[in-house]
Amino acid sequence: MCEFGSRDATGIPVDGAGPAGPVGSGRIADGALTLSLAGVRVFIVEDEVLILDTLQDMLEDLGCTVAGSAIELDDALAQAGALAIDIAILDVNVAGKRIDPVADLLASRGIPFFFTTGYGRGSLAARHQDRVVVAKPYRKADLAAALAAVRPA
Repeated sequence: MCEFGSRDATGIPVDGAGPAGPVGSGRIADGALTLSLAGVRVFIVEDEVLILDTLQDMLEDLGCTVAGSAIELDDALAQAGALAIDIAILDVNVAGKRIDPVADLLASRGIPFFFTTGYGRGSLAARHQDRVVVAKPYRKADLAAALAAVRPA
């Protein structure tokens, strides 16, 4: 169980300093560990357009490719079943609807994902309590750490 974000106490700095490398480097570093995120295909489900746009920019700065995004649950379900992706980022509450059906579909496809939420871990379904959570508001360093945590070796 991992949590990242400005309200979390996992050791991820809240001032924006941390594991992210230089802007556009596509690399994150944590001590001696360096992991390239270049070309990692990411699917995003986020209903707040401003947050979605900012998240896309952050991911591109980290070297990721945004393979798709959805702001509504039905669209998210369709894309989650069809897209070729490496990782998904899921807002827990999408326009008042729980993201659980999308999370379940991704889990059945073996696609790693993590949640973003402003409501804390308690907002997750019991079956997803062991997933990585990034607390809103988050920074690029939080995203980099979460991507590294869920990315297969």
